[in-house]
Parts: sequence; structure tokens; C-alpha cells
Amino acid sequence: MPAQDAELGRMLSTWRARLSPADAALPVGGRRRAVGLRREELAALAGLSVDYVVRLEQGRARHPSDQVATALARALQLDDAERDHLFRSAGLLPPTTAVVSRHIPPGVQRLVARLRETPIAVFSASWDLLTWSPLWGSLLGDPDGWPADERNIVVRAFRDARREAGGPTDGGAGTAIRTRHLDGEGGSRFREALVADLRRTLVDHPADPRLRALVDGLVADEPEFAQLWARGAVGVHESARKVMDHPLVGELELDCDVFTVPGSELKIVAYTAAEGSPAAAGLDFLRVSAVGAEARGR
Repeated sequence: MPAQDAELGRMLSTWRARLSPADAALPVGGRRRAVGLRREELAALAGLSVDYVVRLEQGRARHPSDQVATALARALQLDDAERDHLFRSAGLLPPTTAVVSRHIPPGVQRLVARLRETPIAVFSASWDLLTWSPLWGSLLGDPDGWPADERNIVVRAFRDARREAGGPTDGGAGTAIRTRHLDGEGGSRFREALVADLRRTLVDHPADPRLRALVDGLVADEPEFAQLWARGAVGVHESARKVMDHPLVGELELDCDVFTVPGSELKIVAYTAAEGSPAAAGLDFLRVSAVGAEARGR
């Protein structure tokens, strides 16, 4: 077996063995022969087959794709140096600053895992949805069921605004949970901040083809985005209050906050409600529903 293939398999096994199931938001009950992740758990977290993970660890599967390496690095909660070692061991060039990073540092992954009782999600600098808590999925609809392009919050925000205004649509599925901004401007300040985010990100990553395609597509398809982009709109994210019309619990008035991660371009979005409020009771109901659905899926 080539040394490179042996190194990849050896390190995958080592990283898997050190990761606590609790830090990966997995149940820790039952008897376990080892403290780390099982192969089937790593496979599920990375969206791979168990057989493929076994073959990778045994050196029988060679040259995984960039997408597979990225998924493994995220599932194993590797830091930047470890992620780069994984890529090199797989015969790949490590990600560079030329493109928007989709890597989630271990601390951020642990934060999301331990805040399971909060609707919280992590986005890249270009607002691609990377990971989310179960309650986020219960509140906003399971992102696994969203159209692929609408897993980008900028696309989703401008498309939803156009639908709400009764403008022409492209036949997309739309947002199952209707959201109303309480800023008195229909969410326009939020959308201006999103445009400003993409402009800054494009300055930082001018050679990223995925980012350029995102901006070009929005300019072509979304008139409001095109207008804001052309005039050089600037904006910053502020704490905002929104009302969500949820089919199970009715209207929920929630605070939405956007946090940045020092030393990273990631953005964390969280929804909260005042203790004892009707919205808090609604979130509690959705939380119980999410736990029940997760238990039935196991």
C-alpha cells in the first residue's frame, strides 16, 4: 500500500477515535467499546457510505474528491492545519484564501452541538448554509428539503421578497415558513446588508468562480439585488425582530442576531425569544417535536 494511502487511513482512524459523540451532537447512550465515533457515525455525519469510510481507512479507496475531503474535515471537526494534512494525504491541494472557506472550526461545531435548544445555523462568508441545529430545521423547515440554490440565504431572501411582492417567480418551492420583518421597511435593510456582505466577500475572494457565479446570477435574476448592487449599497447587520408564521405553532415573534467568528469569515445566526413569552412556548413545542422526530429516525 502506498505510504500516502496508509497515512490518510491512519489519520482518519485517529481523528475519528478522538472525537466525542456528544461534541458531534450524537446520542451517547448505550454500550460503546470506544469513546470516539463509530465508522457508521462518521459516514452519516459526512454524508458517505459506511463501506466507503472503511475502504478509506484501510487504504483501499484512493484519491477522494475535494467535496469528500471537505465533508470529512467538517465531520471530524479538524482545525485548519489538520484539514490541510487531510487534503495533502488525499493527494489534493489544500484550500486557499482565493476561494470562500466552507470550513467550520471545531469550536463552532461544538457550539452548535451544545446549543441544540436554540435555532442556530452557520453560514459561509457568501451566505451558504453550512450546518444547523435540529430546532433551526423545525422552525424554518428542514434545509435538506430546500432547493439547492436556496440554501444560500441571499438567494432565499431576495426570492422571497419578490414572491411576497407578487412579482414574477421561477416556479421554485418557496419558503414554507412565512417571515415578516418588524423593521418597518419589509426587511430592506437586511437585504442591503446581505448585498454589502457579498461585495466585501468578492473583494476578498475575486478569483472564486462559485462566488462570481452567485453574484452574476443574482444580478440577472433579482431586480432588487441588481439595483442595490449597481448603486453600491452598504449596510451592517443589526439585531432584528421578526414574526414567523409557522404551520404548527402560529405566529412567533423572535429576535434574530448575526454573530461573526473571530479569525474566521463564518457567520452564526440565532433566533431567541424572551423567557415566558408565547414565542418561547412555541419554540418549546417545536423543540419537543424535533427531539421526537430525531428519535423516530434512529
